[in-house]
Amino acid sequence: MVQDTSNIKEKIIFVFKKRGPSLPVHIAGETGLSMLFASAFLSELLSEKRIKLSFMKVGSSPIYLIPGQEPMLERFSQHLKSKEKEAFELLKRKKFLKDDEQVPAIRIALREIKDFAIAFKKDEKIFWRYFTILENEFEPPKVKSIKKSSQPEDKKKPGEKTSNKQELNIFDTQKPAPKGVPPHSVPGARTSNEVPSKEGTKTPAKKRTATKKNNDKFFNKVKEFLSGKSIEILDIENFSKSDLILRIKTKGEEKLLVAYNKKRISEADIIKAHKKATEFNLKYIILSLGEPLKKINNLIKAVKNLSEIEKIK
Repeated sequence: MVQDTSNIKEKIIFVFKKRGPSLPVHIAGETGLSMLFASAFLSELLSEKRIKLSFMKVGSSPIYLIPGQEPMLERFSQHLKSKEKEAFELLKRKKFLKDDEQVPAIRIALREIKDFAIAFKKDEKIFWRYFTILENEFEPPKVKSIKKSSQPEDKKKPGEKTSNKQELNIFDTQKPAPKGVPPHSVPGARTSNEVPSKEGTKTPAKKRTATKKNNDKFFNKVKEFLSGKSIEILDIENFSKSDLILRIKTKGEEKLLVAYNKKRISEADIIKAHKKATEFNLKYIILSLGEPLKKINNLIKAVKNLSEIEKIK
């Protein structure tokens, strides 16, 4: 006698209520169904919207759950990939993260862990909240006010000349030039729109902001391109203003992707990408913002069937 399908469905729902989010293999084991039939019933319950799917997977298996059991997905976080797990733990600890303050690898990972990271906007800026934290708990970062410390007046020794404070300020490299004195005429003085870089050189603040925006734009362009081709980003090996190097997975195969932030790539760029891929023992893909030069295309075609080059003695 064939068991009533509605009874089987109710039995599956009971399993979810008892054990929470589950894999098809768990449902099959608890109900005594084969994996084939368990998966078929799960698909029916999914279409009826009685259960739902998580975004993450354990291996190749999806996780099924009853709406409202989302917090219980935390127990599957151990199955996240390295960078995704790092982003998960960081967000869980901090509760809120500002997107543009994170390193590129974490920014990518936050977009991948959709079960745990919820994006929202404040003042046109993207923030992330941990999925169990409400958005109204968010407190915008407070601007810290810098208090001027009161310094004691210099005590003069008998017979000592009065120090000229303005003269000392002129040679103080941490302070701007005094009013009325051109910055370029004062040794070590900086203008108000300049900030010291790591190397000690001075970079205009506006230029630094523009560079960061250009880097983000390039990064997002590459990410959108890969997403459109269903290419998975595994990790970031390097990210600079000139190139972006990623470990990717396409059609089940891991490769190295080198994206150049320029319209024309040279032979040197190809050699650089080849050397980097050799370090990881991976095949590689090159991206650029424009078509490669005709001579580069001809060279690539020419070496495809090249066996070896020998010297005539």
